[in-house]
Amino acid sequence: MSKFWSKIVHQLTPYVPGEQPKINNLIKLNTNENPYGPSPKVLEALQKEAADTLRLYPDPNSDALKKAIADYHGLSLNQVFVGNGSDEVLAHVFNALLKHDLPILFPDITYSFYPVYCGLYEIAFETVALNHAFEIQVDDYLRPNGGIIFPNPNAPTGRLLSLNEIERLLKVNTNSVVVIDEAYIDFGGESAVHLVKQYPQLLVTHTLSKSRSLAGLRVGYAVGHPDLIDSLHRVKDSFNSYPLDCFAQAGAIAAMQDQVYFDETCQRVIKTREKLVADLEATGFEVLPSGANFIFARHPQHDGAELTAKLRAENIVIRHFKKPAKINQFLRITVGTDTECQALVSALKKMV
Repeated sequence: MSKFWSKIVHQLTPYVPGEQPKINNLIKLNTNENPYGPSPKVLEALQKEAADTLRLYPDPNSDALKKAIADYHGLSLNQVFVGNGSDEVLAHVFNALLKHDLPILFPDITYSFYPVYCGLYEIAFETVALNHAFEIQVDDYLRPNGGIIFPNPNAPTGRLLSLNEIERLLKVNTNSVVVIDEAYIDFGGESAVHLVKQYPQLLVTHTLSKSRSLAGLRVGYAVGHPDLIDSLHRVKDSFNSYPLDCFAQAGAIAAMQDQVYFDETCQRVIKTREKLVADLEATGFEVLPSGANFIFARHPQHDGAELTAKLRAENIVIRHFKKPAKINQFLRITVGTDTECQALVSALKKMV
């Protein structure tokens, strides 16, 4: 009964995740999941974890996983924070590092969980418009703020901001935290992780849901200066001291250590993305440059919502955003297997 709700609950507009259909035989290209399964070494690690030791609590600090992440990035243990998916990591980031007197800044078209966090933690924010090509313009962020956050590549547009531009922002914005959400960076971008050694105000977040094929395990992490990481631990340990279970830690360690499989699957996704873009452009679609495992496309003569509905009737599910208005003609399409993407293109050719 809503009469028992706290005041803040009445004010919240929760995030709406992408649909997880319960129908069989769908081509599911709507939630940016990896079309390829996790490394076989991950499955081996999970099988070993199914033992009598499940009666015990997991390591609350996830030290072995932190070491695997630190080793991968060439960092120290105290520069790594892990959480139950990057969404939980980001929630702690907003609470620990972005709640100040001045409003924080993020793009007007970006990950729609950001304003939800602001509502939950009562954080003032201002959105910064992307330019006509749907790009982030660093100059627009060079003003007083309580913090800056954006994905790179941006979501849902897929557009990359160069590392030179990120560093230009960091050189000017020295009095507040800059958070780079790199959920999709492994599909064609250059990570800013190595910059955390040089810029103490930089925090970079990653997820194992996309390029590591572990959306079902829920593992994310942040890297940055030890002072930033310490603030996240203070919040985490005041909220949930055991966020990652034994399976998540074991599977994530195996995923981080299997570089060969990681490189192979990322390259397969990139190759399929390039062909998908070419095929859609040949069909009359405008496709934004993408550094992610999804593309953002529109057709000048066909309504985005109608195309989405027609594809659904063909058992192909993609993502369409009704708001804001300037993107309501775009389709966000996850890069699936070659076979799935070919089925999508064939269906669209008939429709347009």
